[in-house]
Amino acid sequence: MSLTTDDFLDIDDLSPAELDQVLDRAATLKAGADDARLPDATLAMIFEKPSTRTRVSFETGMTDLGGHAMFLGPEDIQLGHGEPLRDTARVLGRYVDAVMARLFDHADVEVLAEYADCPVINGLTDEAHPCQTLADLLTIREYAGEDVHVAWVGDGNNVGQSFVVGAAMAGIDVTVATPAEYRMDETVFDRAAAFGADPTVITDPEAAVADADVVYTDVWISMGQEGEREEKLAAFDGFQVNESLLAGTDAAVMHCLPAHRGEEITNDVLESDRALAWEQAENRLHAQKALLVELLS
Repeated sequence: MSLTTDDFLDIDDLSPAELDQVLDRAATLKAGADDARLPDATLAMIFEKPSTRTRVSFETGMTDLGGHAMFLGPEDIQLGHGEPLRDTARVLGRYVDAVMARLFDHADVEVLAEYADCPVINGLTDEAHPCQTLADLLTIREYAGEDVHVAWVGDGNNVGQSFVVGAAMAGIDVTVATPAEYRMDETVFDRAAAFGADPTVITDPEAAVADADVVYTDVWISMGQEGEREEKLAAFDGFQVNESLLAGTDAAVMHCLPAHRGEEITNDVLESDRALAWEQAENRLHAQKALLVELLS
């Protein structure tokens, strides 16, 4: 069944059934039980922000599928400064089969999607990281199945916002613990409610992890927020995922990477048997290959 969306800008551009469809294909691709191919397809990869996992997973994924990925950094194309972004989108849409963009402003990826005559994939913006959520949900499915309680502990950032909505779509129970001044946008919980979910929102990390099967965290100082470092470190006192916070639980720990060891998570936890971060990182490849196949086949 073909996806009803032409673009993937937010996780809820998919329906819950389509989300299952993408995750099912990701699982079969990972198992080597799916011979889907995209021969001669070209993916343009636009990067305003540097990346390890996004670039390598998309580029490797296109190669695995028989296609080609093209890296376009800030110095390679006239992204919004030499010509209007809509003009770049119009041109790329006539050259390539799909565009993946890793940008600061979410409105920019929306412009790309409006004017490019090909699928556009959000590889990350300041508001959303839906490709990471695909990998997260695949990882949780592999680790714990569907009957699982996840605690998000830390910053209410783009990764967390996409995850809360994606978890709602997948029927996963979530508790969100953030400092009050760094909570998620209220619209995130409205979107989760549209799928029948009612995430618990608190400011107490200990209460959040008490009954959690999985604890998920991310950096407190995201790219572009370096000037807020001291303010944020003070606000997140007590939110570090460490052995003390996890004491008395059997919770696994997720992190989308890169990790700032000693800030949002300790080295001991990230290097322990609790950590699922490396499975998450690998699953970026499989989930994105599945997404590309479903969008382009």
